[in-house]
Amino acid sequence: MELQHPARNAGGIFSRLDADWAELCADASVRAAATGWLTADHLAAEVARAVGSWVDALGPEQLLAALRPGGGLLSDALTDAVLRALLRRACGRDRAAALAARIVVQAMVPAAVRMTRGQVRSFGGRTFDAVGHLVIAALYETACSGRIHTRPGRPAANLLLDTLGRVCRDLAADREEHGEDLVLAEELADPTPGPADYAHTHAVHTTAAAAGLHPNPVGEQEASFARLELLELLLDAMEAGTLSPDDGRAIAWHYTAAPVPDVQAAATAGITPDAWRRRRSRAVRALKTALRPTAA
Repeated sequence: MELQHPARNAGGIFSRLDADWAELCADASVRAAATGWLTADHLAAEVARAVGSWVDALGPEQLLAALRPGGGLLSDALTDAVLRALLRRACGRDRAAALAARIVVQAMVPAAVRMTRGQVRSFGGRTFDAVGHLVIAALYETACSGRIHTRPGRPAANLLLDTLGRVCRDLAADREEHGEDLVLAEELADPTPGPADYAHTHAVHTTAAAAGLHPNPVGEQEASFARLELLELLLDAMEAGTLSPDDGRAIAWHYTAAPVPDVQAAATAGITPDAWRRRRSRAVRALKTALRPTAA
């Protein structure tokens, strides 16, 4: 998670979430609830010290800062502890649970914006705002599910992967229900990428190059849409802590139109080809397991 907030420029549902968040932060009862939760969970002193606040002044803004570490005294362990505490509260059915889930959603908005952009299509009603509504609803439902905080590993990564699974299933169901109409829509739609598509593709490839996910020199990367979606998934998983950078490279260098031979990739990584293949298998298995739907 990150401090900067892409919702500012995303518009639609994300801008409305920001406006609603500002009202929540100004609500004295919400501020009191946030302080009370952190105190009850024995996190107040540590969060106050990390975000530079007095314990008595802790509120939703400080909770959000603790959930989007950008450096300083905040640690992954503290961020995970705060998120797990909120997720435990979010699985109830009262107003406090709804508020806890709402704070979780706000913390995950930057990732939700990226997820939405990755699922937008020029046909079938999959506009940015339409998909954004679906992503936020799935994120809220996942936060309230009561499953995420019981799993090992980084809770933010688990939350995002379960949310993505819900979104993909919902979109697949919608496509199946309106399959005939969508086929016609695809035939009528203008397939030419627009400026926003080029900007998004460039941003993904630039970030992937910085992470070492491109096996080929700049200008020779595979440009397919499937490749772009894989890179986005790997980048999100690496950012969330689900995959290490080496895991991401093991997948990205192999699943491409021109795979890097295992011998060459292993030599670059300083390990044996067998060890490189085992790393790739573990990484693929971990990603598949995290994305697999969980029974309610």
